[in-house]
Amino acid sequence: MAGKPKLHYFNMRGRMESIRWLLAAAGEEFEEKFIDTPDDLKKLKKDGCLMFQQVPMVEIDGMKLVQSRAILNYIAAKYNLYGKDIKERALIDMYIEGVADLNEMIMLLPGCPRDQKDAKITQIKEKTTNRYFPAFEKVLKSHGQDYLVGNTLSRADIQLVELLYSVEELDSSLLANFPLLKALKTMISNLPTVKKFLQPGSQRKPPLDEKAIEEARKVWKF
Repeated sequence: MAGKPKLHYFNMRGRMESIRWLLAAAGEEFEEKFIDTPDDLKKLKKDGCLMFQQVPMVEIDGMKLVQSRAILNYIAAKYNLYGKDIKERALIDMYIEGVADLNEMIMLLPGCPRDQKDAKITQIKEKTTNRYFPAFEKVLKSHGQDYLVGNTLSRADIQLVELLYSVEELDSSLLANFPLLKALKTMISNLPTVKKFLQPGSQRKPPLDEKAIEEARKVWKF
């Protein structure tokens, strides 16, 4: 019997957090092996575990998968969260790319120079309310269904709700004018597997801060 997936990353959100969300939503328990020191990272490289010399890396089903998109694609397909056909998968991929665009801006914010941070926050808020949230609200309104694609839970719903939480941490008012997104967030949050992940003490990580970024830099040297 295969063991639990093992996640290799820093003890922070970063590029592993969406993987944690997806596994948790699928009801899959997982273990985490945190990279705390440069030696931890060197060992993974020396052992040949990192194809491109970088994390995240997930051990699952006898494989050592790297590249976050590849990992997410595999998990989504494994747990039937990737649509029923090629057309649904294309829509899911398209929505996920939009989520990733905005999420990337938020994820990089803690490492932004202080004299640029206010401008970056303003840019994120503007794109959130004028570009990304209206697009997803329009999708939900256009078909009148609960979920983004095929009226079935997919990775697009899960990763969008992850983004909604991140945006609300930045400014809780940004979701106010998007009732369908608010409804999606409530519905997904109440799924038993997701509800468990959102509880205190779960494997969900807190927002990134400058200290966490600096600690990761000492290991990763970026």
